[in-house]
Amino acid sequence: MRTILAYLWRFWMVILGTVLTILFFLPVYLLSIRQKDYKACYFFIRLWAIGMFYGMGFRYKLISKTSKKIDKNQAYVIISNHTSIMDVMLPCILFPNHPLCYVGKKELVKIPIFGTVYKRVCVMVDRSSARSRADVYRRCAERMQQGQSIVIFPEGGVPDDTSVVLDDFKDGAFILATKHHFPLAVYTFQGLKEMFPFDNSKGYPGVVNVFFNDILTPDLSLKTLKETAYEEIKMSLSEKIK
Repeated sequence: MRTILAYLWRFWMVILGTVLTILFFLPVYLLSIRQKDYKACYFFIRLWAIGMFYGMGFRYKLISKTSKKIDKNQAYVIISNHTSIMDVMLPCILFPNHPLCYVGKKELVKIPIFGTVYKRVCVMVDRSSARSRADVYRRCAERMQQGQSIVIFPEGGVPDDTSVVLDDFKDGAFILATKHHFPLAVYTFQGLKEMFPFDNSKGYPGVVNVFFNDILTPDLSLKTLKETAYEEIKMSLSEKIK
């Protein structure tokens, strides 16, 4: 019975995603033509993410592990762990004042309708191409100079082995932060691995624990920045919340 309900729930996601994409496609498409209109474009992108997250029956509980505050006038490199497609929605919800640019897989461009806008508002990377991976830093830096914050999942994707709690981090987010002197906002999403896995026969709606771990300064070495972020996220993933 649970499996049947899970499949029905996933079918509802297809319907919800289709309706929201059609609803917001025109304003996002038009406003994504010029970079100077991206802030207005992001407003509709955020509405889409809110509709998907809450429409699937999710809520979140924000738990701050630091006294530091997000500055609405400062661009950030934003990182978190990555275990579910719903991870993509949360940064948009958490950052209403920061137009976000995601670093994502080039393959997603092939998705009908969605792919048309995706290639405009995201920085795409072909992971099989060293040249494409290297060019990401330049394109991300350009976006940040325009006032956008960059979202990167440093694991580089969702691990195929579901027993992996937190995969090794790639260097990209930390090179971007240190090279271009942007602070690194570290978050942990706890619970989505079980609530919305990539296995369509599993999952359930519920409350996601979102840990705001820290804002790390780019004057740290790349190695220190990477190790500190990894340990903070890994520790939060094991934390039990009442």
